Amino acid sequence: MRVGLLTGGGDAPGLNGIIESVVRSLALAGHEVVGICDGFEGVFEGRVRSLTPNDVHLIHATAGTLLGTSNRVGTRGREAEFYAAYRRLVLDGLIVAGGDGTFAGLSPFVTETTEWGPPIQLVGVPKTIDNDLRGTDLTFGYDTACSVVAEAVDGLRLTAEAHRRLIVVEAMGRTAGWIALGGGLASHADAILIPERPYSLDALTRFVEGRRQVGQRGLVVVVAEGAAAQSESVAVARQVDTGPAVAGGPDPFGVNRGPEAQRLGGIAARLAGRLEEATGWESRVVVLGHLQRARAPTTTDRFLTTAMGVEAARMVVESAFSQAVVYRSGSVTRAPISDLIGEPRRVGPDHPWIRAAEALGIFV
Repeated sequence: MRVGLLTGGGDAPGLNGIIESVVRSLALAGHEVVGICDGFEGVFEGRVRSLTPNDVHLIHATAGTLLGTSNRVGTRGREAEFYAAYRRLVLDGLIVAGGDGTFAGLSPFVTETTEWGPPIQLVGVPKTIDNDLRGTDLTFGYDTACSVVAEAVDGLRLTAEAHRRLIVVEAMGRTAGWIALGGGLASHADAILIPERPYSLDALTRFVEGRRQVGQRGLVVVVAEGAAAQSESVAVARQVDTGPAVAGGPDPFGVNRGPEAQRLGGIAARLAGRLEEATGWESRVVVLGHLQRARAPTTTDRFLTTAMGVEAARMVVESAFSQAVVYRSGSVTRAPISDLIGEPRRVGPDHPWIRAAEALGIFV
């Protein structure tokens, strides 16, 4: 078979692991793999490259994606053009590593019958560092992102204590708090603020003052970019250009992202200023940003992408299309692609990590 391979949306540590394991598995079975460059852009523009085991040798240990990716171009309003461009690639199947936007953009083409012709034979691999994708318990890249947060807090705590400062660390995550919670708990941050639990500024101020009164020299707060105080809106860095779409409406991928149509950011600076004004504790801000994407994948993410890539290749060989390879209940398994599309999966109020943080005296 001639099998296409595409990475869409934002990059995540582990994408190269998916590429390497898919290519090596399919090549060993005697199939050809065609890499599509830069996500949907590569389909529209016909930009592809042949992939052999030599091309992907040991890339599993690196960040980024050999094929490039893009979240600027979608299929909404261009469905017929996209379908025709895909057919010109002459593929027997397509493996896609992407998030909800990528799969929503492909969903019109994977039904049993489409208005343009036979369906695209698709196998999905869920991908996001935010870990907020429905249908899977864990997404690759998330463990690496948490490691970046934890290592940053570990180091910044020493600086905070040396200078008697309060440091606010801003983590990615869009409207879910998985990265802030996972990284903050792993590093025993003093406070963890996530979108799912709007915080009381008065209560947080009292907590900070209490820590200072008992002689704590430095304090580190981890805040998710989508977190906000009670009765306040999230901090928005800038509006995302979605062409004709408006904030809160469908983006070019066809997904109604709500506040995610805005680029979130700035909560750390807002919070640090307020805490310094209220407590007099000199405060600093660290925004980790794309450092959370740029790190080489952890061992956990390498195991996960190896297993998922091998399974995705096996699904193509078995013609098990219109399905995704997911991680559920401790195992890599299969599920309908439709399971991955929908509202983000957020941290529940009784999640064990919330209870663990509370037991440690962490403000959460």
